[in-house]
Amino acid sequence: MIITVSRDVLSGSFTLGQLFIDGMFFCYTCEDRDRRLEDGGAKIKGETAIPRGKYRVAVSLSNRFGRRLPEILNVPGFEGVRIHGGNTAADTEGCILVGEERTNTGVRKCAGQLAELIHLIKTAGEDAWLEIV
Repeated sequence: MIITVSRDVLSGSFTLGQLFIDGMFFCYTCEDRDRRLEDGGAKIKGETAIPRGKYRVAVSLSNRFGRRLPEILNVPGFEGVRIHGGNTAADTEGCILVGEERTNTGVRKCAGQLAELIHLIKTAGEDAWLEIV
């Protein structure tokens, strides 16, 4: 399974995108500001989206949230990056927020999309990958 996040709104304080599963639209995303780390941009702790690239994804226990959530593995310069619910970049510190609807500054209606994504990642097992473009 390939989960693709296509970033399409880059603002000074947040990044919005669309999430596809095996090429089919699934939901909307919200992240911190894209500082183009893969091109040498500078990371600001708690205010920077992860670099573009391809990463393995697994569902694991999040100590912060106290529940099992998708974890994006081996992200250079980041630890504990998750996919979870939330509404704006203020609700994330490098993680990817998912939601059924897009707002002007983020996403909403997160619970259903997150639950379905967790199920799909669990089903895919070691074949679950995330590509950020």
